[in-house]
Amino acid sequence: MLEFPQSFATREALLIELAPSILSADFARLAEQVGAAVQGGATVVHFDVMDGHFVPNITIGPPVLQSLRKAVKVPIDCHLMIENPDAYIPAFAEAGANWISVHQETCVHLNRTLHLIKSHGCLAGVVINPATPVETLSEVLDVVDYVLVMSVNPGFGGQKFIPSTLEKVRTLVGLRNANGTNFRIEIDGGMTLDTIGEAVRAGVEIVVAGNAVFGKGDPASNVQGLLKAAQSATLVRV
Repeated sequence: MLEFPQSFATREALLIELAPSILSADFARLAEQVGAAVQGGATVVHFDVMDGHFVPNITIGPPVLQSLRKAVKVPIDCHLMIENPDAYIPAFAEAGANWISVHQETCVHLNRTLHLIKSHGCLAGVVINPATPVETLSEVLDVVDYVLVMSVNPGFGGQKFIPSTLEKVRTLVGLRNANGTNFRIEIDGGMTLDTIGEAVRAGVEIVVAGNAVFGKGDPASNVQGLLKAAQSATLVRV
């Protein structure tokens, strides 16, 4: 069984990780394309789950995750864009997820849900949509391992980046510094060579990219280019 860190406590503060979103991959060549992205330097695989209720799209479930787990040797970041995530967390954990994130907007008892994720040996993340204030997370920032800021409205890949969402990132950085918490900050939506630097300078540490990795060209080369742009931005991070 693969072993992965159960916290981010030992991570380097300026380490930028790229998480290719398989939502934009060719599912007929999924293992091949994800493998190429990992060879290019991706250190996490982003696995989007949509139920057609919380978001207007339907994607994939635990069987695909279980198959992908056999093909990749890096953590799988399972993003649950679904109603009633508590009912499915055990199945995704069993299928091989290492990180599981849930939307603040779908969880009636968010603290309980985050602890449920942790009880299954996964890192616990919380996600906020572009219209959701960061302040709604104030009571769980000492529980979460990472916060995922949606920089598009969830449901489909290839959408245009919403620049105002970076203010949420800056607010999260301030709250983390003020409270001495250890969560990391992830962003998902519209990340390209033109936007990744701005996101990193705002304080993002984990970048989800779909079309920019799998849309055209070689995934390995695309990952390398994105990471180069991200790492350059850390030199002028504010």
